[in-house]
Amino acid sequence: MRILKAEETGFCFGVKRALKSLEEAARKYGEAETLGPVVHNQQVVDQFARLGVRVVSHTEEVTAGVAVIPSHGLPPGAAEKLRERGLTIVDTTCPNVHRTQMAARRLAEDDFWLVVFGDPAHPEVKGILGWANDQGEATLDSRDIARRTDFPRRVGVLSQSTRNESDFTRFVNDLATVLLPRVQEMSILNTLCNVTRKRQAAALELARQVDLMMVVGGRNSANTRILAEICSSAGTPTHHIETAGEIRDEWLAGRESVGVTSGTSIPDNVIDEVMLELKRHHADQRRAATERGDRRHPQPRNRRRPDPG
Repeated sequence: MRILKAEETGFCFGVKRALKSLEEAARKYGEAETLGPVVHNQQVVDQFARLGVRVVSHTEEVTAGVAVIPSHGLPPGAAEKLRERGLTIVDTTCPNVHRTQMAARRLAEDDFWLVVFGDPAHPEVKGILGWANDQGEATLDSRDIARRTDFPRRVGVLSQSTRNESDFTRFVNDLATVLLPRVQEMSILNTLCNVTRKRQAAALELARQVDLMMVVGGRNSANTRILAEICSSAGTPTHHIETAGEIRDEWLAGRESVGVTSGTSIPDNVIDEVMLELKRHHADQRRAATERGDRRHPQPRNRRRPDPG
């Protein structure tokens, strides 16, 4: 069985930057609290908990003197509440997310009503809408927008950074069909993360070459879930796992090749553990197959040939 790893795996630049800033803050101040997990990976969150970093859900829950804005960003109002309390702010917002936030703010300032292609419940999306003064709507279904009866004359469209490019293109095309007869101006901005696009392309390419895909990443990681969807779209059986311990023998039975990719919040050592576990499973299966073959086809004993005469 061949075990192949996608070209694009491990932490992305934005995650590396966020974790470096958080580690420096934890060592400098001794404790800190993040408004939601700094990244969507429980192993990383647990690691920082041992350094004194606690996760809270609301600004009112911050009791330490240091508040951390996670890599997904926050609405401007939430950050302002923290500053008003005199807290030290550590901003780990991903640069790609920050650019999207600024684009949303500019659109709102120019009187555009905003449509965000993304999960309305995701913290990144909530933050983007916050930067547009909540003048807009987030959805993954263009029909949600089509059902509206009131539209301003200007509509701006952008995307959650980790969405799939082909899905965003389809969404924009559908939206244009609905909106162009009803609005005077439509502005479309490509705010997809280039690193994420490359990772998705590499995962899809690998999924087309193997019999099985393992996508490693947090259960609540949007970019990992999308990677799993992309790999499945190639017709390849795909499993979304968080750790090597979740791999099952029955998944690998009869497989000649397995591909491995990961979300952007997964450290290299977790991916290495998955690769090692796959190799161990493969070795165990080969050993078992050899033993079965020995039992089914016992080797003849070496008997002493009688002496001639």
